[in-house]
Amino acid sequence: MTAAELAPAKINLTLHVTGQRADGYHLLDSLVVFAEVGDLITARRLKGLSLSITGPEAAGLGAGADNLVLRAARLMGARDLALTLHKALPLSSGIGGGSSDAAACLRLVARHEGTTLPAMRAALGLGADVPVCLTPRTCRMQGIGEAITPLTPLPAFWMVLANPRVEVPTPQVFRALEQRENSPMPASLPLWDDAAALFAFLADQRNDLQAAACQIAPEIGEVLTALGATPGCALARMSGSGATCFGLYARQDDAERAARELQAAHPEWWVVATGLLAHQ
Repeated sequence: MTAAELAPAKINLTLHVTGQRADGYHLLDSLVVFAEVGDLITARRLKGLSLSITGPEAAGLGAGADNLVLRAARLMGARDLALTLHKALPLSSGIGGGSSDAAACLRLVARHEGTTLPAMRAALGLGADVPVCLTPRTCRMQGIGEAITPLTPLPAFWMVLANPRVEVPTPQVFRALEQRENSPMPASLPLWDDAAALFAFLADQRNDLQAAACQIAPEIGEVLTALGATPGCALARMSGSGATCFGLYARQDDAERAARELQAAHPEWWVVATGLLAHQ
């Protein structure tokens, strides 16, 4: 019997860098959502623990012992499982691909084996974004990624995700930051009546890594400009440490039209239109 688990894209609608700990970890304040689009992990009974990788974005991703999916499976004590990762999200793209894959593997093994999920500290050992991906729902993420506050579902909206396929190493982006102590989001987040109210709030927030990432990879600025110029785009911003950017749309048809036009104009980019994951 084969079991499957979606590893949805994680989108940082905001990402405020509010400080840095003595151990070097940065403190964050982020409004996080999860998209319908994502990778897929499947598992079936087979002697030994193994991982194979398929899908349009599989190139360049190794299936060795240090792969996050295998590390997550070992953390759960998994044995005699053949895992397959269908990679649909670009590698190292600021939308939590590897972390979401690891979290999906934890959920999959827990369900498949009838065991409980690991403690937060153990999940954090796989990566700072794994805890927020463990239960993929709209939330506020603070600290180094371990302080997670679930939020009520947001008003419906659609996104276009676009990645220019340039590498932007996260440590390099953080090193390029000019200011590490920035203001957080408001202590109490409002309840938004509709997408327009949400978009207005987001326009007053930031991704503090965006300027640094654009310095390293000017192509990100090109993506932001192209997204912002599409009809119906209310806001264009980078997610995480890049290079994936998102455009926000109140209407699904506007998002789908924008994705088609961007892909036609920039066939070398990764572009997809998506809604929010349903249970958010």
